[in-house]
Amino acid sequence: MMRLLSAVLLVSACYAQPQTRLEFEAASVKPAPPFDGGSITMRCWGGPGSTDPGLFRCENFSLSNLLNWAFELGANDLSAPDWAQAALFNLDARVPEGTTHDQFRQMFQNLLTDRFKLVVHREKRESLAYRLVIAKGGPKFQAAAEVQPEEPKADAAATPPAPKPLQPDADGYPAFEPGKGGMAAINGRSRMAEPRATMAWLASQLSGYLHSQVVDATGLTGRYAIDLRWVMDDGPSAAADDTPGPTLGEAVQKQLGLQLQRTSNGTKSVLVVDHAEKIPAGN
Repeated sequence: MMRLLSAVLLVSACYAQPQTRLEFEAASVKPAPPFDGGSITMRCWGGPGSTDPGLFRCENFSLSNLLNWAFELGANDLSAPDWAQAALFNLDARVPEGTTHDQFRQMFQNLLTDRFKLVVHREKRESLAYRLVIAKGGPKFQAAAEVQPEEPKADAAATPPAPKPLQPDADGYPAFEPGKGGMAAINGRSRMAEPRATMAWLASQLSGYLHSQVVDATGLTGRYAIDLRWVMDDGPSAAADDTPGPTLGEAVQKQLGLQLQRTSNGTKSVLVVDHAEKIPAGN
């Protein structure tokens, strides 16, 4: 009986011990250098599953971006203050050897909670979405040109030249090489061009910019030359001047002859930020 009682007490004591809080070996989260109105690189790399599992870094990421990554949120799954999308941060973290993906996410969440004094909760909200449809008057873009095979060049094995810096066109939008596509912004003036785009591709790209699901309901199945230009009105690369320009929704309708119809997609769980400090602590 004494042995049984001792065993029960030992098991109870083990279960009573608090689990170790998962944390990075070392980490810093600091405000990024001020945005100067030119080009800006925003990225995260490293961590479990990458070629550099022991080091995780984010460059020019907003708190909203960091939360989306840490909590693996989908489009429009986060409700946060406006500044959480505008202010940018640089993050460096050393990841313990053998850390799993789930452990990494918990470390990431704990880091943001500690540094930004984060308080969050989840609640059910209506899930907003958009249907991409053909506007009155029909599409304003052309079918894609046929691709002509290029003849191999004698110097094909040579190292390709470095890409040239983007220059603005007469209206201040990024100028791409003829027949080439791309997505870029200069001083808040954005351009998305693709010479052989599908409507599914376009809906996917618009989903990213709108932070909401966009469903292709145009019925168009071919490939088309898409060139879209608009003025960003929020975020770190918002327009630096007061020159008027179309919003993304206006550009889709006026330039492409398409329309974004707002609709409901039922309800879903949303992460709501109740409190967050603007300056991260503990560095």
